[in-house]
Amino acid sequence: MDTTCPCGSGRSYAECCEPVIKGTAPAGTAEQLMRSRYAAYVKREIQYLYDTLHPGHRSDFNEKSTRAWAEKSDWHGLEIVSTEAGGAGDTEGKVEFIASFTQEGAKQRHHEVSSFKKEEGTWFLVGGETVAPQQVVRATPKVGRNDPCLCGSGRKFKKCCGK
Repeated sequence: MDTTCPCGSGRSYAECCEPVIKGTAPAGTAEQLMRSRYAAYVKREIQYLYDTLHPGHRSDFNEKSTRAWAEKSDWHGLEIVSTEAGGAGDTEGKVEFIASFTQEGAKQRHHEVSSFKKEEGTWFLVGGETVAPQQVVRATPKVGRNDPCLCGSGRKFKKCCGK
């Protein structure tokens, strides 16, 4: 049985996210709350997900769909892309992350920047904005398979450098 925390910290679940999820230790930073929320999805701790939402944002929480997403997903990992503030001495912070999972046989990545707020010593998730994939912009026109090869050989690209 793997006891490594699903949040990707490299520590054991018992010394990382479990105390935060079970309420025996508070999340010290916005990133720690983000990591514990990811672990809660993996461990299907739906009440914790509700409890760590800022009270002003709980009306949008759908327990049934949250549980379905957690249970129907095979969770692969969490990557913290960046953090902005959210330290032990801060009252607000942002965490950009990518959660990887498989749902209904399709591998997916959820890329988001989440906002956090600390009130009376407790961190809460305030909201998040999905990061849209960046469009690929080519510096030069795309060469088609049947176009003349760029090397100047006179052959079709697919028969020359495109092999």
